[in-house]
Amino acid sequence: MAAPSIELLEIPGTGLEPWIDALGGLRIRVFREFPYLYDGSLEYERDYLRIYQNKASSRIVLATLEGAGLIGATTCIPLAEEGPEFQAPFLEAGMDVSGILYFGESIVLPEWRGRGLGKEFFLRREAHARRLGLDTCAFCAVDRPADHPQRPAEYRPLDGFWSSLGYTRHPDLKAVFHWKETGEHAESPKSLTFWMKPCGA
Repeated sequence: MAAPSIELLEIPGTGLEPWIDALGGLRIRVFREFPYLYDGSLEYERDYLRIYQNKASSRIVLATLEGAGLIGATTCIPLAEEGPEFQAPFLEAGMDVSGILYFGESIVLPEWRGRGLGKEFFLRREAHARRLGLDTCAFCAVDRPADHPQRPAEYRPLDGFWSSLGYTRHPDLKAVFHWKETGEHAESPKSLTFWMKPCGA
């Protein structure tokens, strides 16, 4: 019998409603890993995903597998339609956010990594930027020291992968977000650095 194939479903934010809890659960599971160490709740996820859900210009790509459900997902939205905390680093640097597509998560369950989904997620989001007439793609990644006590011995940062796709790290563009991580009793601030790439038509 042939192995089941992964199906990619690309939807606008207005079609996200039936997937909210599945996507929120996937985010909780994947982001619990290092380096995010996110100790999340479904209530928080529903609130976080609402900004994508309410925008026809946002895009969500869902990777599903028969018998396994949702195994990966990625999101994107014009930065001008994101929250002020996402826009702030760019505005403070004197940059125009109207031409930037912001990439949210790009997550895949561990057992399905290494099959090209990560690269496909980037390609689809870049294609969406071009459809919208936006010329820059950006995302941010949490900053963790190399000697972080919870860093697994086998952990490999994704910097090389992102660089291979043409993205450049911008240490001058940083944001601070708050979340509760494993072992914490309350939310605490986390620093994240933005990566960018020209991706217009």
